[in-house]
Amino acid sequence: MTIRNKAVGLTAVAAVGLLALTACSATGGKRAADAAAASAAAAAGGGAVADTPRLTISMVTHQAPGDSFWDKVQAGAKVAAAKDNVDLKYSADPTAPGQATLVQNAVDSKVDGIATTFVNPAAMEGAMASATNAGIPVVGLNAGIDQYKQLGAIMYFGSDETVAGEAVGKRIADSGAKHPLCVIQEQGSVSLEARCAGVKANAPGTENIQVDGTDIPSVTSTIGAKLQQDPSIDYVVALGASYALAAQQSISDAGSSAKLVTFDLNADVAKQIQDGKIEFSVDQQPWLQGYMAVDSLWFYLTNRNDLGGGLPVLTGPSFVDSSNIADIMTYVANNTR
Repeated sequence: MTIRNKAVGLTAVAAVGLLALTACSATGGKRAADAAAASAAAAAGGGAVADTPRLTISMVTHQAPGDSFWDKVQAGAKVAAAKDNVDLKYSADPTAPGQATLVQNAVDSKVDGIATTFVNPAAMEGAMASATNAGIPVVGLNAGIDQYKQLGAIMYFGSDETVAGEAVGKRIADSGAKHPLCVIQEQGSVSLEARCAGVKANAPGTENIQVDGTDIPSVTSTIGAKLQQDPSIDYVVALGASYALAAQQSISDAGSSAKLVTFDLNADVAKQIQDGKIEFSVDQQPWLQGYMAVDSLWFYLTNRNDLGGGLPVLTGPSFVDSSNIADIMTYVANNTR
């Protein structure tokens, strides 16, 4: 994908996201303004709903129990569903076979559309083939930017994790990082592997460590043991907000001087950035991913519209640090970032 094409995708999603969040546009047409107003009204319980037939859309993710990141995805999806007269069915399974089964269940129940993540693309091949054969449109979100097309998904909303990782690697290398530790919490995740590979591309001393993301105490102890074993580690790169907080405890327990950066954002991480305890976060705007996944299916099903022109629509990377955290705190608190 060229830089120009990435910019086009990012511009497109920024424009649509701005309409959804502000419910106005100085340059948008009446239809866009009406859609934005309906979205805001629906989110506020005002009852403005699209005058289109009731649709059923299934959203299936790889959410692990207790991972608050997906609360934001669901929050965005629910706003879009309320606006679009959509019956939203959300389900999740952190195991690849389990997630594939949930997608197959959605196909068997004859939903109108499916939004799903492709954290383990190979495991999804059978279920995606079933969706294609059944004529059910599928959009991807969050994971699988390089695989969604070959699996048959028609659109994709998320961050380019390689680009995001490279941006992190450059930023910490410019700050003097020599031996970062990149913490992978889901084994076999193409997105997380891409993030760490991107970091390593610009910070060659990066070392990966695998942890069990379903067991936070284990995450803390595993990172802590590594930091005690190797005091040359000068940065810890967490790949999720809850794992950043675990790593923060690990750094303290180990008496390490390593600095902490993270991907993704929640209220606790935002507060830590505000207090100067986490250097920065790389936000992929999960609320927007959930919103656009549902809204794009509604547009496609009711008017055969598509977004991205055959390319992924990027929702990140977006850096959150001391320079902009004060402005962003409000949106994090409202669960709309």
